[in-house]
Amino acid sequence: MPWRKASVMDERSEFIQLARQDGANRRELCRRFGISPTVAYKWLSRWTAGDHVLADRSRRPHRSPMRSDAQVEASVLAVRDAHPAWGARKIVRCLERERDDAPAASTVHAILRRHGRIVPPGGTPGQPYQGFEKSAPNLLWQMDFKGRVPLAGSGRCHPLTAVDDHSRYAVCLQACANEQGNTVQSCLQTTFRRYGLPDAMFVDNGSPWGDAGGESWTRLSVWLLKLGIDVIHSRPYHPQSRGKNERFHR
Repeated sequence: MPWRKASVMDERSEFIQLARQDGANRRELCRRFGISPTVAYKWLSRWTAGDHVLADRSRRPHRSPMRSDAQVEASVLAVRDAHPAWGARKIVRCLERERDDAPAASTVHAILRRHGRIVPPGGTPGQPYQGFEKSAPNLLWQMDFKGRVPLAGSGRCHPLTAVDDHSRYAVCLQACANEQGNTVQSCLQTTFRRYGLPDAMFVDNGSPWGDAGGESWTRLSVWLLKLGIDVIHSRPYHPQSRGKNERFHR
């Protein structure tokens, strides 16, 4: 039950005075004042810390971790506009040379996405598809599963492939037991140690890169963003935008 409406501040002060007495039965006091032990502990802790007013505090956070300061956003967008091919990781390295409070790569990616600076390589909706190719290795990898291959006896194999967009070299070719995010993450850790990190990964909207439940990010995509790797999703029902990987599968 909540505090009684009449003289709420007085009741809080009265409860504190009684609860602080030697031998006080605080559980009985909670029942008497109609509050839970959790609420009682909160007010006692605030009183002990020096807050003798005990006024209600706003539950609004001082700042939202999901939103960036306007100045930081402006700096990120300025670097991106000057270097349109740069991903979040390179932008962070540039900002670190200019300011002490450079944001994380995942924050930079969120800023670019929010301001429409990240466009799937397949082009914009309604426009004829045009091929594309990055100018150097490790700027973009295309990654996907090549279906489910039945095994002799029972079970299935899930071939996982990742192709470098510039060289068309298969940096990853792994027979997986499933298509779960932790399985893909384990394969990528081995691949990253061998070939380094790409600037971006181009993937489809299915699991484990996309979330059928409507969430913006999966655990796997958040892990990639924290490494400074942009995650770019292809347009739904447009496999031609990931043509290099599709041709490799054939």
